[in-house]
Amino acid sequence: MAFVQVQCPDCHRTDVVQYGKQANGTQRYRCNNRDGSRTIFLLQYQDKGRLPAVQQQMVDMTLQGSGVRDSVRVLRGSSATVIDVLKKNNDPAKS
Repeated sequence: MAFVQVQCPDCHRTDVVQYGKQANGTQRYRCNNRDGSRTIFLLQYQDKGRLPAVQQQMVDMTLQGSGVRDSVRVLRGSSATVIDVLKKNNDPAKS
């Protein structure tokens, strides 16, 4: 049996445990660092629009004046994903 060192993409700690599976069978992980903003993550996302780096690009493109359709075309995501990311980023309860 192989041991894979899993590292949290947010805080880069290795204090990570398995946290169930997605509907498609992909393993989920949970970071035990409660100070971080993200606690649940995947190692490989099937929907590339859910990658944290791509989500940050969506926000950056919007701040630069690009519309939703521009972001969809450039980042190869869906318009629903772009809108969800922008809504989540603008959520006052998050601050």
